[in-house]
Amino acid sequence: MTAPRTLVLFNHDWDRVGFARWSREFPHDSAGFDLFSFPSNARLAGFDLERFVARLAKQAQRGRGRGWQAVASNHEQFGALGAALLAERMGWPGTPVAAVLACQHKLHARQVLEAVCPEANTPFAPLPARYGDPAPDGLEYPLFIKPVKAAFSVLARVVHDRADLHEMTRFGAWELWVIRHLVEPFERVARQRLPQAGTAHRLLIEAPVQALQYNLDGYVFDGELRPLGIVASVMYPGTQAFMRFDYPSGIPASGAAQAIEAARRFLAAVGFTHGLFNMEFFHDAATDKLSVIEFNPRMAAQFSDLYLRVDGIDLHRVALELAWGRDPALLPQAQPSAGMATSLVYRAFAPDEVPAMPSRARQAAFHAAFPDALLFRFPKPRGSMTRDFKWLGSYRYGIVHLGGRDLADLFHNCREASALLDWPAPCTHPDSSRSTAPIPLPSVPSCLPA
Repeated sequence: MTAPRTLVLFNHDWDRVGFARWSREFPHDSAGFDLFSFPSNARLAGFDLERFVARLAKQAQRGRGRGWQAVASNHEQFGALGAALLAERMGWPGTPVAAVLACQHKLHARQVLEAVCPEANTPFAPLPARYGDPAPDGLEYPLFIKPVKAAFSVLARVVHDRADLHEMTRFGAWELWVIRHLVEPFERVARQRLPQAGTAHRLLIEAPVQALQYNLDGYVFDGELRPLGIVASVMYPGTQAFMRFDYPSGIPASGAAQAIEAARRFLAAVGFTHGLFNMEFFHDAATDKLSVIEFNPRMAAQFSDLYLRVDGIDLHRVALELAWGRDPALLPQAQPSAGMATSLVYRAFAPDEVPAMPSRARQAAFHAAFPDALLFRFPKPRGSMTRDFKWLGSYRYGIVHLGGRDLADLFHNCREASALLDWPAPCTHPDSSRSTAPIPLPSVPSCLPA
């Protein structure tokens, strides 16, 4: 008899590391492709999410799925929706499809938030123009613009005038092809299951917000929201590009309470009754104003390692328990290994800057000095780098995860690790206005690592 297994969709980067920690207790298989590497991403051509799910369901039903009885995914572009569709089709535990669609359709999500928690919303409107159309007149600048359906902050930024907007929305034939193929799999499902939201092939404009940025992570089990923690997003000075993610965040308790309440109202309104979620938001400590950025109907996989280091919470184990319909609150506590943890993001901001990838000797020295660190390298060909600069305003070429006793120790480790890799340290501009003291959240027992 085939042993029960979990199917993980679009299992790459942090997910590959995180789910591998539990491969003995939760044997799993992977399906899907890597959007960021060639030739894997060539499968984007002709990709149909519904056909992909139907094929997997047929394999599971006919016994060719190696005993699949659960599905999980933290992939924003295709995986979260694909996992919800497959779980629905197979009768497995999963996040409701309607809830995933409502979260990922950013215009619809804004409309829901306006109805249930307007004090946490920001002024918004669809951009009255199609891809490639001239920038419309009559808009008030500056404004923040982003796609109705996207991921990884692609094409999301502040524009300061009509010329800036026009330049940003000029797309070549290849860019339009990529954009449409990234959005269309979601669009086909949304047309059938969330028609009132309208097309996702457009851009959304919002009022810019000047405040510190955070992430609320948690899950819903049996309709009950359970917060896990809040991660701080720190930007490169003078940019909208993430420099690092710090945990704990030290957000004021009032901001944390507002974030949890906003998430509770929104997720209940969209029928989010099961699964991990991540809510991005701003909080201005001076005014105690909270502004929701967006809801992600899946784990922020980049943060799983941070929670594991500081709290002993393994978000990937939480995801697996939820995929099997079990309550993660029943898991035992792990031993934390750090007082603070960070995910360091290494970026280039000049198109002619080509960062060197660390040699094998440098990588060996790095891992010898920091044996529990995580290192991800993202080398890209020149064409992909050029597209990154247009769509993101920078080129992300590496990520490192580290822990430390406290902020000072964390920054010391950051500088030492960066020197070993011969990369500029993304920790030279600490935000003095942001406390790093942990805040109390409702206690949820966490998970023992394998």
